[in-house]
Amino acid sequence: MASGRLDYEAEYNNRARVPDHLIHLDGWEQDAAAYRATARCELSLSYGAGERNQVDLFYPENGDSGGPVVLFIHGGYWQSRDRTSVSHVARGANMRGLTVAVPSYSLAPAANLAGIIAEIEAAADFIMRRMDRPIVATGHSAGGHLAACLMARTSPSLRPVRAAMPISGLFDLPPLVETSINKALGLTLEEAHRLSPLEWTPPGSGKLVAVVGGAESGEFLRQSRAIVDTWGRAGVTTRYHEVPEAHHFNVIAGLANPADPLVDILVELTEGA
Repeated sequence: MASGRLDYEAEYNNRARVPDHLIHLDGWEQDAAAYRATARCELSLSYGAGERNQVDLFYPENGDSGGPVVLFIHGGYWQSRDRTSVSHVARGANMRGLTVAVPSYSLAPAANLAGIIAEIEAAADFIMRRMDRPIVATGHSAGGHLAACLMARTSPSLRPVRAAMPISGLFDLPPLVETSINKALGLTLEEAHRLSPLEWTPPGSGKLVAVVGGAESGEFLRQSRAIVDTWGRAGVTTRYHEVPEAHHFNVIAGLANPADPLVDILVELTEGA
């Protein structure tokens, strides 16, 4: 719950925090369209029955290394954007020999958050079955939350996800309940607790690197540090990584560059995943 000492609206309303956010979002759309037009890819593969249950696969031009597939999950507070706005984030990993899958999922308010988590589980399972490989889960903002959910799931009938790189992720959801962000989500406080990966039983092993922009709000920094500390104590090999001076809308920019530290981290996570 929000307290008088901390303005959660100001902490989590990233569009208000970054006045030129539309420039960055428009840039994503342009870069994504340009990459889809030139990349070696398979587009709009169905992983479920929903209209938005589709995933794009981006392949390395010079042959796949044969390792795990990188699954990148878009953000937008579970209520906006889709896979076509972030296709360009596959470029860096593709140029390092990794295949990248980028799914869409149903959005709030048409879907609730529990249903969205289930859809991303279905997307991950579709990719692992189709490629017969494990995945490294990554994603931005709400996508970081969903990546952590994949790694923390415990169903014995599903192939585990042993490595993740959430970027500016949300792992502790109760602070969102009294903000404008929750208008579309409609989370009760009980649901916010129940759907927070920080309150789930942590994985007992695996690797997680929590990435966050150095210029983001104190709450975003806290969230990434919290999952690193909590999961690290449980046996996960964890690391906290700040992108210097990055805000919420340019923190993912390095994924398009094969020489960027974020791509280095993805490559490291694929080793033994």
